[in-house]
Amino acid sequence: MISAGDFRNGLTVEMDGAVFQILEFQHVKPGKGAAFVRTKLKNIINGGVVEKTFRPTEKFPQARIDRNDMQYLYSDGDLYNFMNVETYDQIALNKDAIGDTLKFVKENDMVKVCSYNGNVFAIEPPMFVELEVTETEPGFKGDTATGANKPAIVETGASVNVPLFVEIGDKIKIDTRTGDYLSRV
Repeated sequence: MISAGDFRNGLTVEMDGAVFQILEFQHVKPGKGAAFVRTKLKNIINGGVVEKTFRPTEKFPQARIDRNDMQYLYSDGDLYNFMNVETYDQIALNKDAIGDTLKFVKENDMVKVCSYNGNVFAIEPPMFVELEVTETEPGFKGDTATGANKPAIVETGASVNVPLFVEIGDKIKIDTRTGDYLSRV
């Protein structure tokens, strides 16, 4: 059991017959009245986001989430195929379960598949990926004084804003959580 006073981002708890992941939390101590915890919770089964407040002493059972390392194999229409590299078991997930989490992931890259009671609800890509720029406009000499950016398309088809000195064929490092350019490799 975990109390609301011990909530942290990313923690998963069971309440009201559903499983919620804590996206944001804030401990509030008003000048008058009792303290409370304001939270933003995501239902991991249906993806809905709700905001709730709790007394810091309320207790909830912590949900057991399984995170398995799997290799992203390929996409076949609306199905995305993954393989457990230890047991060679394969699973296919539809586009609704994946969302846009694979926009920076190439085939054969490792991802974490998150499941609760055997039901997959999320895919966690690696935090940083190195991808090759396949399409971008040329930068002009002298334009770097403003720190300007230009759009670029990487090998997975995703669009990223990059500095003007990045050219086609350059390998760049990208933060998958924000989609931001970090550096050239």
